[in-house]
Order: sequence, then structure tokens, then C-alpha cells
Amino acid sequence: MVDGPSKSADLKSADLQLGGSPLLEVKGLEVYFPFRRGSWLRPERGFIRAVDGISFKLEEGRTLGLVGESGCGKSTTARACLNLIPPTGGEVWLEGSRIDGLSDALMRPHRQTAQMIFQDPFASLNPRMTVGRTVGEPLAIFSDMTKRDRDLEVMRLLDLVGLNPRFLNRYPHEFSGGQRQRIGIARALAVRPKLIFCDEPVSALDVSIQAQVVNLLRDLQQRLGLAYVFIAHDLSVVRHISDVVAVMYLGRIVETAPAEELYREPRHPYTKALLSAVPTADPAVERRRRRVILTGEVPTPDRTYPGCPFADRCPIVIDACRAAPPPLTHVAGLAPEHRAACIRAEEMTNV
Repeated sequence: MVDGPSKSADLKSADLQLGGSPLLEVKGLEVYFPFRRGSWLRPERGFIRAVDGISFKLEEGRTLGLVGESGCGKSTTARACLNLIPPTGGEVWLEGSRIDGLSDALMRPHRQTAQMIFQDPFASLNPRMTVGRTVGEPLAIFSDMTKRDRDLEVMRLLDLVGLNPRFLNRYPHEFSGGQRQRIGIARALAVRPKLIFCDEPVSALDVSIQAQVVNLLRDLQQRLGLAYVFIAHDLSVVRHISDVVAVMYLGRIVETAPAEELYREPRHPYTKALLSAVPTADPAVERRRRRVILTGEVPTPDRTYPGCPFADRCPIVIDACRAAPPPLTHVAGLAPEHRAACIRAEEMTNV
């Protein structure tokens, strides 16, 4: 294994850095899925570009929000970063060790550093296993604790996530959706990771329960120093937990910025359209707000585009947009982390 990150020049998007020494570093990550369609006489082969060359860095104790429409590549990015899906190209570095493409055996030591909380709190739990076995399984794999010590640790973890430790012998069907997601959080915390990928952890929950789970994640981050990659399509949820937000479209990052600045000064038309669809509680503000209605055909990830992939839906498109794909570059006058893949980014305040 290589001792440190290599200097790769073949990157499709600029690095997004959250702080100094990175806990997680992703360089030009690509995940392509081959497909075959058509008849046996005239078969058509190609690739679905689920993730198409994204780069970012994340330091300990910080949160990167990853947002975008369903199918834009958010969950695939998370799974590729954890080597649950083999990347087609690019590099993933975790604590200075390159982990993309590692075998299960070589990947095992890194599982303690990075864990995942899944979207569906019921499907991600084995219905035949009690809570004690579910949360205690990582301890049985990664530690030499006795059965009694494991049970005590499981009870501590359940208490940490706001569940009664006496629920140790209950099964998943005996819990509500919010409680099941807390069990998933406890399981992720069992090996004491530094990084947790939260794959839409609240999208399957009621709105009132969503706030409880988000507040729990924020509290755990402060107490344990965790770093999060928080994946969601709901920008109102991401705003309250993220330090920096990255907006994905068709497998690419099209805008990154500090959370509050992104909501105040969006500089990519796709980001502006997403934000215009977020409802507000104030009727007066809602009446004054201008909605951005996207038209045109939604592009498919099975083909390449000579210019900006958002061009066919963009309300401010010009001919130059279709000539070459715009790079992710810094927007003048804004924070260093604020970058947009739009040649008209600096004009967006007047659009």
C-alpha cells in the first residue's frame, strides 16, 4: 500500500477542501456501470456514468452536505468511497491510505474508521436479530470483548442514541421508524469511527422525527468529534447540519459553498432552481419569492455531452454553454470554497 496521496493530474473537477489535513480525500472519482441493450443482431453497449469525476476533501469533525435530485449519484458516491462499489476510476484516500479497489480482507481495518447509516431504517436491520445482536455484531468482529462486556457496551450505545438500554432483546419490528434509525446510528458508532456517511438518514421519517434525528447527529458530532458526509435531496435539512454543501447534477459537482452562503448566494442555475423549490413557513416571503421552473429534457447518464450537461434545462443558457463543459472554478468576491461549474456564475445575482 502506498504511504501517501499521489499527485494525480487527470482530475475532472477541482478539489473541495474543508480545512487542513484531510480525513477523507476523493480525487476524480468515477463509477460507470456497463449496459447492453438492443437486439442480439444489433446490440448496443455503453456505460451509465453514475459518478463522473468528482473531487473533495473532508477533515475531522466537519460535515459535507451532498445534495441533488434522485439519481444524480449521491448514494453511489458514498458507496464507492467506502469501497462497497468498486470505482471505475479516480482515487479515495482515508487517513492517508488509498482504499479504492482494496479487497475485502485489506479493506477490513479501514471499516473501523468509516461507517454508514442507511436510508431505510427497516431494510437495513436484520428482522431475525435482536437489537443486542445487531449493535453488538461489529463489536464481535472488531474486538475481543466477552459476551457480557459486549452487552454492556451495547446498552451504553443505546443510551447514547436516546433508547432505553432494556430494549436489548427486542426485534426491529417492535420499534418505530425513528427508533429503528437510532439503532442504525448505534450500530455505526459501535466501532468508534471517525467518519460516518449518512445516506439520506431522515428521508423515510416523519418531519417531526427528522428534526430529532438531525439534532441527535449534531449532538453526537460535538461529543465524539465525528465527521459526516450527509446525503440528502432536501436542502432545508442539509442547511442545519452542514459546514459546506456540494450540489450534484448528473454525476458531477456543479457548485460548492459554505452552507449559509450557498443559500444566500447561489451561483449555479441548478442550485437556484433547487432552492426556489424549498418551501418557507412565512406566507409573505413565499408570495414574494420567484420560482425557477426548469424546462427541457432531463439528460441521461448513458451519453456524453459536448458542453454543460445542464444546458438543455438552463434558463440562462447561451451558445458558449454548449461548446465545452465548464470547470468548477472559484466565484469572484465570495468565500474561497465557493465554486460553480457555470460560465455565467458571476452574473447570477442579476438573473
